[in-house]
Amino acid sequence: MPQPRKSQISLIDTPYYHCVSRCVRRSFLCGKDKYSGQSYEHRRGWVEERLSFLSTVFAIDICAYAVMTNHTHVVLCVDKAMADSWDSDEVLRRYHKLHRGTLLTQKYMNGDTLSQGELITFDETVETYRLRLYDISWFMRDLNEYIARQANKEDGCTGRFWEGRFKSQALLDESAVLACMAYVDLNPIRAKMAKTPETSKHTSIKKRIHAVKNQQSQPSVLMPFVGNPRGNMPRGIAYSLKDYCELVDTTGRCIRDDKAGHIDNTLNPILQRLGLDSAQWLTLTTEFEKHFCYAAGAEQMMNAFKRHTHHQRLRGMTKAKALLKRA
Repeated sequence: MPQPRKSQISLIDTPYYHCVSRCVRRSFLCGKDKYSGQSYEHRRGWVEERLSFLSTVFAIDICAYAVMTNHTHVVLCVDKAMADSWDSDEVLRRYHKLHRGTLLTQKYMNGDTLSQGELITFDETVETYRLRLYDISWFMRDLNEYIARQANKEDGCTGRFWEGRFKSQALLDESAVLACMAYVDLNPIRAKMAKTPETSKHTSIKKRIHAVKNQQSQPSVLMPFVGNPRGNMPRGIAYSLKDYCELVDTTGRCIRDDKAGHIDNTLNPILQRLGLDSAQWLTLTTEFEKHFCYAAGAEQMMNAFKRHTHHQRLRGMTKAKALLKRA
């Protein structure tokens, strides 16, 4: 039975979440439909463009994404503190980029004076919108509804394009976050859609590698890597972008039918900091969704998440002990 969203999201435990959306129809999200021969490849660009736009509206960072033939993966990081710091004007400026709002919010943004009674309702509305702007469900709704409308218009049909709900996994520690990011970035390689990460179309890893190759700053639409942990850390992922790209590239080359798979010794330090060995890493980056359902992380973190979300049990506890031993 599907779990209510409140039992899958717990910002007390983590701001990081892996979300997966799958098409409900035989028609492809993108790629070429072998039944009709029609190509939907251009729809990948729709998803990327929409993600880029939503990252400028919500207090939610995009850590990783991959657009596949009939589903999408995205790893998100919620920044509640940022949303709480916005004044009313900023909340409405952002929210009105996506939705019309109410007559009162439109009246306020037009510069009209509100009565005392109107201000009470107005303040309540602003707080509702603020909550939505760091709500993963609203983020995914504004992503998926937009794509569904575009696809239905192109297909000349109505009805559901996506399954009823997106799947959400809480990523409870840095090992789970980086392993899930790599799992997402390597999706096209496992699906034999690409041979290397840098040739994986419409993925976050290709965007990151492209920036590195061109000696550019990190992509603004993605949460940045900010180097190894240190004092006064800026907001971002506490590892080197170069280390991560090399690790994903090497892992991608190992995921082949004719190779047992191993991680080059020169890449061991980042795995040691994560508390993982090569075998654990390859298992996580090829079978992440298989082993974890609503949450992934070390055993202690999984138990805390279970208490906070009132689950009686969580699938993946055994694998958490075996694969994610250190928080």
